[in-house]
This record gives sequence, structure tokens and C-alpha cells, in this order.
Amino acid sequence: MGLAAGIIGLPNVGKSTIFNALCSGSGKAQAENYPFCTIDPNHGIIAVPDERLKSITEFIPTQKVIPAFLELIDIAGLVRGASKGEGLGNQFLGHIKDVDAVAHVVRCFETGDVVHVDGSVDPLRDINTIETELMIKDLDTVERGVTRVERAAKSGDKEMKRKLEIFKKVESKLSEGVAVREALQSAEEMEAIAELHLLSAKPVLYVANVDEQELHEDNESVKKLKAHARSVGAECIKISGKVESEIAELNEDDRKEFLESLGLEEPGLNTLAKSIYKLLGLRTFFTAGEKENRAWTMLAGSTAPQAAGVIHSDFEKGFIRADVYTLEDLQNYKTEANIKAAGKVRSEGKEYVVKDGDIVFFKFNV
Repeated sequence: MGLAAGIIGLPNVGKSTIFNALCSGSGKAQAENYPFCTIDPNHGIIAVPDERLKSITEFIPTQKVIPAFLELIDIAGLVRGASKGEGLGNQFLGHIKDVDAVAHVVRCFETGDVVHVDGSVDPLRDINTIETELMIKDLDTVERGVTRVERAAKSGDKEMKRKLEIFKKVESKLSEGVAVREALQSAEEMEAIAELHLLSAKPVLYVANVDEQELHEDNESVKKLKAHARSVGAECIKISGKVESEIAELNEDDRKEFLESLGLEEPGLNTLAKSIYKLLGLRTFFTAGEKENRAWTMLAGSTAPQAAGVIHSDFEKGFIRADVYTLEDLQNYKTEANIKAAGKVRSEGKEYVVKDGDIVFFKFNV
């Protein structure tokens, strides 16, 4: 889909540990013959775990099973003063500008082995450090945008006058320390400032990195982080980067045994991958057959022709209709033939909005 998420955080919070575990773990668990983590040193493509694909394959045997994927970028650690070029600030801010959403890793564990850059563990302070740097950079960007749009608005252009109002609103909110994602609520306003590529406008989810002993009970740092996430309408996921890196190195049987010993049903990275996928506004539909069962990635709200275009542009151009059924139908009737006989296959046209989890067969003219 051309969308990517960035993993951000202060130095020594476990960001790269989680990134590396996501790449190696997803690759081993989900697919073969796919170049995971080979785009370049700080980019990775990971499989998105989806039990629905496994369920489909139980009823429709196939030669190959291909999951959905998403792109991650491990962004250089940020230090205070990044907006003015301190540390790797320019690299950090340049990379975050290019992603569509961010997973913000926050350290919620105490250890003498890994020194915190600010000397102590304080999730709210750490979040504020990064958010402040993003907003300082955004404020500079918006101020220059206001100057440019003001000149155009003087000509009486109504569209430019409206854009100027929104730019000034963002400028005011940033000056008050309010991130753009919180300052603007409407799609119209977000579209108006899209050209500025503002850093604090990116959707965010928080990742609480904890010790193994704290996987089942929240410590005070995690409680504070979750409360903050709720206050800004964001999701917060708790995982142990150290544990996840160990899980990623195990084969499937050993992995299952290790998870059971920890009292876990699945790796925390599975939840994280699925949450990042949704944060990017991505959804999944499936195609199934003798040669291949596959999860395809589409944007939420995609119509049937748009979803068909994900497979091949010719499918969208020559779209006739989509035959659709659900995993529940497959589980109830066991085979596609039985689903058809029961009248459960729906024939949908160009206006149909494909739902997450739909199993689809597209018909088109070449």
C-alpha cells in the first residue's frame, strides 16, 4: 500500500530490540522465501499474524499461504534538542516525516545494565521530550506555511482564506503544547495541513517495554503510560522486548512451550504488528484457491474495484463484480461448493465497500 510505520523512542528504551524481534520473528513464523528485513539496515517488512488465514486453509487446502505485510522503519533515537539538530536529530526528524504512523516505545523497566539517557525511568517525561521536539519542529514548519498562505489569501481566494484559518489554529495549538493529532479532529482540517507533513500529526500508539516479571501485572510506569494513552485517545500495548527477542529465535514447538511457561497465548509482537497495521488504516481481505490462499492489504473503506486493484491494476480497470462470502460461512458450510449451494455467496458491484475479513473472488474483463 506504500504506507509505513516508524518505531520511535529515546535511546536505550528497547526500540531496536523490538524492531529486530518483529522482523526475525514474523519472518520465521509466517512465511518462506520472502526478503524480510532486507530493504536496508533500518527498514523491515514483517508479516501480520492473522488466524483467519490459518482457518481458511483448514477448509481450502492450497499450495501456498501468503500473509499480509507491513513496512516498518527503525528510526534513530531522539535526544533533547533534536529539533535544533542535536544528536541524530536531523536524521530522526527526517525519517519520521516519511512515515504514516508511529509506534512510540517507552521504557517502563528498571535495570542497572542499561543506563537511561535522563538517569531515571519516567514514561511521561520521556513522552514529553519527544513530543516537544516534534512540536517545535512543526511550529517552525507551520510558521513558514502561514507566511506563504497569507500572501495568497490577500488576493481574496476563499480556499486560501480557509486554509490560513486552519494553519493559524494549528500554530496556536502548537504554541500551547498541543500535538496536531489532538488539535485537529476533522478530516477537512487534516487534509488542509497534509502538505506540511507535520510530525505531531502522525497517528501514534504507545509500546510499554517491561521486564519479564511485569508481563502480567502493570507496574507504576505502565499505569502512568496507559493513563496518558487513554487521555489522548491512543492505544497502549505492553510487551517485553527481551522476552520477544528470545521468542523470535525459537522454532515453533519450542516457542509454544516457552509461551506456555510464561502464561502467554501468543507473542506480544503479534498484537503489536496487528495494532500497527490498523493504526495505518489498513484492513485485510482474502482470496482462496488451490494454488494460493492469500491475505491482501487494502485501505479501510475501499470499494470492490479498489480492492481488486490491490491484486492487479487490470482487475480494477476491468472490474465486473465481486463474489463475496465470509469466514463464518466457510466454517459453517465447510466448502465453497456448499456455500454456493446455500446461497451465501453474494454478488457485489462497484459500490460495495469491502469488509475486513471478506473472502473475495473478482470477475473482470481483460
